[in-house]
Amino acid sequence: MKYKAIFFDRDNTLLYFNPEKFRWRNEKIKEWTGNDYNLSYDKMIEIFSRAGYPAGGIKSIEQEKLIFRNFYNELLKEFGVKNNMDEKSKILFDELWCNNNSLLFEEVVEILEYFKQRGYKLGVISDTSPSLQLTIEQAGISKYFDSYTCSDLVGVSKPDPLIYNTALKTLDVKAEESIYVDDYDVEADGARNLGFLSFHIDRSGKKETEWDIKSLKEIIYYLEEHTN
Repeated sequence: MKYKAIFFDRDNTLLYFNPEKFRWRNEKIKEWTGNDYNLSYDKMIEIFSRAGYPAGGIKSIEQEKLIFRNFYNELLKEFGVKNNMDEKSKILFDELWCNNNSLLFEEVVEILEYFKQRGYKLGVISDTSPSLQLTIEQAGISKYFDSYTCSDLVGVSKPDPLIYNTALKTLDVKAEESIYVDDYDVEADGARNLGFLSFHIDRSGKKETEWDIKSLKEIIYYLEEHTN
């Protein structure tokens, strides 16, 4: 089969969060509170709720900025900060919201070049907010992509079929004409169930099914072996 499009998840597939940013954040919290940064996932979601994250998702960049400013304010309250809250939350926001936070996995540019040169349409499907395209631009790879589909704007998260079908419509392709890759196996399975050729990337090398890969290069190896 001649595939026409390839879609990528963003986090831990194309990009990973810069560990220096984590280190900077932790040092600031320690400096201001004397305590180590220690926040569970559930607690983080609770703080986002207090910051006003809407159940239906963020619908604009301006709304996202407002909510993240609120989030950093609520985060400081959680850690017991009481003085100069607005100043300190602004410091966190300016450093941590869409400020070149992510790094590319080493093979990403080579893979994007491979598919772009062969006439594929390229898209990103991510469970995230409207800043999705901005983060791809900051990573220096936006020239490769034709569409961005984020869960907040669609109103559902993967593996809901709606988000994959929305992405297909943006590129005017069918699932059977498309490839997908995600670091979360349930989300890769969701695409495969709709007819995508779908891969689960686990860079630790763990392989439980034929669709588990440890590098994006393995998608090319598969296509060269199975297609003309």
